[in-house]
Amino acid sequence: MRDQVAAGERAIAAPARRARRARKGGTTTAPYLLLVPAALFLAIFFVWPMVQALLLSVRGEHGGFTTANFHRMTGDTYFWPAVRYTLLFIVVILPCQLALALAMALLLQADLKGKGFFLYIWAIPLAISDLASGIVWLAIFSPNGFLNSILHGLGLEENPFPFLTLEHPVSRFLCIVIAETWRATSLVMIILLAGIQVIPKDYAEAAEVFGATAWQRLRYVTLPLLRPSLQVALILRTLAAFQVFAIILALVGRTVPVLAEEAYNWSAVLTNNYIAAAYAVVILVVSIAVTIVYLRALRVRDEQQGL
Repeated sequence: MRDQVAAGERAIAAPARRARRARKGGTTTAPYLLLVPAALFLAIFFVWPMVQALLLSVRGEHGGFTTANFHRMTGDTYFWPAVRYTLLFIVVILPCQLALALAMALLLQADLKGKGFFLYIWAIPLAISDLASGIVWLAIFSPNGFLNSILHGLGLEENPFPFLTLEHPVSRFLCIVIAETWRATSLVMIILLAGIQVIPKDYAEAAEVFGATAWQRLRYVTLPLLRPSLQVALILRTLAAFQVFAIILALVGRTVPVLAEEAYNWSAVLTNNYIAAAYAVVILVVSIAVTIVYLRALRVRDEQQGL
């Protein structure tokens, strides 16, 4: 009788043991198998072009390896203005986009009427390309554009104001900032909105019970818990900001040079892929450095990632 009971227990436990072994084997291989398509995509479309650009930037026109491409790049008339304008755009545009996107995300998270309508309106720029966006804002800021027509109709300007001319560098710079902020803020807003929606409401309710104001709840509750989303948004927008040039090219041409525009100009106009690759390497190195700074400055603790 005892042997029969033991045999029955073994027969019952056998499927459980097989299931545990299957689960154990699945946890060791399944995640890596799921990562294979993404790894192949990154290797083909990111890693391999990056390696090619690195090799091309140190290759001479007649073969061999050289640093002449970087010397010629740094000696170019447009290089240092391109570096200055690129960094200036990032310093000015990123805080504006972050503050505006956070305000938009908080409004969408609040229980307001018609918030779905605002979401659709704010998401429209996501469907417009850089060049098309630049052409739209060119029609707004040009001397005979919509803005000057409105100002003339209101009697505020007798003559068209030259927003984009060389005589008004501040207004030209602000026009580019407005156009780029309008085009790319929606992406930051969506990232922050997704981060806000996963924050448990218990934290804000507990802070409200203890008498915290709306500003204190935002500063001491929402923003610290939103740090992972802020980290992702800042990294993605900074990387994208280094690649912006189509909207600048449409608005002011080459009078405001940026690094990505110079890389395009050397490749497509001057047909010198070696100098263009050197520009691409500079963008890559600066992007990696900025990303490391963001990762260290907005470091997320393990317990916070588990929210």
